Amino acid sequence: MDVLLQSGTELSTLVEGVNLLWVLTVTFLIFFMHAGFAMLEAGQVRSKNVANQLTKNMLTWSIGVIAFFLVGAGVASVTGQLTGPNALVPGDLVATWSAGSAGWVSWLFGAVFAMTAATIVSGAVAGRAKLRAYVTYTILLAAVIYPVVVGFTWAGQGLLTSDGLIGLGFQDFAGGVIVHGMGGVAGLTAAWIIGPRIDRYNSDGSVNVIPGHSLTFAVLGTLILAFGWYGFNVGTAASVFDATAAADQGILSLGAFDYVGRVALTTTLGMAAGAIGAGAMAWYKTGKVDTLYVANGMLAGLVGITSITDGILWVGALAVGLIAGAQLPIVFGFVEKRLKIDDVCAVFPVHGSAGLLGALLFPFVATDTWASGFDAAFFVDALVGQVVLVVVITAWTVAATAAVFGALKAIGQARVSREHELEGLDVSEHGVDTYPEFGRPEAATDGGYVQDDRGIIRPDGGVANDGGIKLVTAYIRPDVLGEVKGALVEVGAPSITVTNVSGRGSQPAKKGQWRGEEYTVDLHQKVKVECVVADVPAEEVAEAIVEAAKTGEPGDGKVFILPVEGAHQIRTGKTGREAV
Repeated sequence: MDVLLQSGTELSTLVEGVNLLWVLTVTFLIFFMHAGFAMLEAGQVRSKNVANQLTKNMLTWSIGVIAFFLVGAGVASVTGQLTGPNALVPGDLVATWSAGSAGWVSWLFGAVFAMTAATIVSGAVAGRAKLRAYVTYTILLAAVIYPVVVGFTWAGQGLLTSDGLIGLGFQDFAGGVIVHGMGGVAGLTAAWIIGPRIDRYNSDGSVNVIPGHSLTFAVLGTLILAFGWYGFNVGTAASVFDATAAADQGILSLGAFDYVGRVALTTTLGMAAGAIGAGAMAWYKTGKVDTLYVANGMLAGLVGITSITDGILWVGALAVGLIAGAQLPIVFGFVEKRLKIDDVCAVFPVHGSAGLLGALLFPFVATDTWASGFDAAFFVDALVGQVVLVVVITAWTVAATAAVFGALKAIGQARVSREHELEGLDVSEHGVDTYPEFGRPEAATDGGYVQDDRGIIRPDGGVANDGGIKLVTAYIRPDVLGEVKGALVEVGAPSITVTNVSGRGSQPAKKGQWRGEEYTVDLHQKVKVECVVADVPAEEVAEAIVEAAKTGEPGDGKVFILPVEGAHQIRTGKTGREAV
């Protein structure tokens, strides 16, 4: 669609402004993906490490973007020129941001891609990496490791471009290899060097499943990432108006929108097929459609399609998405059981192998391969270019990441101490407890109380004795809470405190599933009911609870009667039995 408005500078200025606004919009959309990464990773780690994971995600952006601004963008430019056709004569290096407003916007668009690559690594080393080690690596990744990859590829006539030293060319439209593949390989390398979490593997090499604490967070993060991915792919595809037509011909002409529809379609199909592929493979392997695999598969499908989404058939998008999703459980099992690498958030199968595989599949599904029959020459050239792209970026990323984490490990700064890992990184690294309402389970007895040489310590800090006030504590099934409350009213003990807890008693363990693997669930969901009584006999209260909560099945719970040393009513100042 061409519309003749006017010629000259005014039309060019209008076109530039609209195009910059579009780029800023998709840039903000890509930035919002960090919320998705934060939720996805927080859901897949244990509750004692949630705050640590959230902090790492925030610091990835905060520290990484400054490192990319001060150093990384320049490194990318230098690398591109050093590995281009004039490798021995770099010439005048002009900073990206020297082009005015458009340059600043262009830099920011590149920065959100860089930070996406950086934040991927945090999920692989979750639960045991020192914060200072992760921050150090993030700075080096944003300043050197990722910019070198960009210099090889997107920065002018770099090493892997058709005009570069290798001169084969490559297809990576929006970073399936350059961003996601690189981040996945970096995460796998870092996890390998830093070692698995405590108790992840037994002495005989068998694997212990360590479930994350919230599927809700993981799925929410997945959907936020999928939403932001449209900025990633469609944002790369489109400029609203053709700036050249506006300047030279005075015509307001649509820019890259002639193929942006293909990008939007193939991105959507790849995403959907990835979820189906992972769910189907999990069902084939375990007989169950694993929720986390479906979520991870959706992202793997997106990663697989990202490097090739502008130049493939729609049926190719379905094929690549299905393959990227289906490989996920297989590759994760290989990494976990054969390589013995503890990749907590499945970073490599989601971002690494999916991104590399998607790029390698390009010649098989490219529109140019099938434009007029089968173009064997294009197929071979494209396949060679994609193989070289994957090999070079993988080799550089492994070498650079191994050097950084290897050095940190050598000086004892890569990993937290055993005590801190068992305690949880939230407390040891940040001094916070993400879920303080649930207390510290490792310090509690079966009755929920801490004990020292004086005896059982009550929640208020006093020591229990045989006074006239009693605390009746019951652990019951959640579904019988209504009956128990009614029974307590009938015996004259309506004042209660109710808390959702989990615990282990005589109820037999059951089997759960986390990312397609079974594990033993030995902590069952219960409701803790606490009732302090003075005038009402504690035994009657306990009997009322037993009668109301009894189903006759294992797991009905227990009731405990504990003496209370004293009581104080805050409003009136009354003490002892009067306070109760």
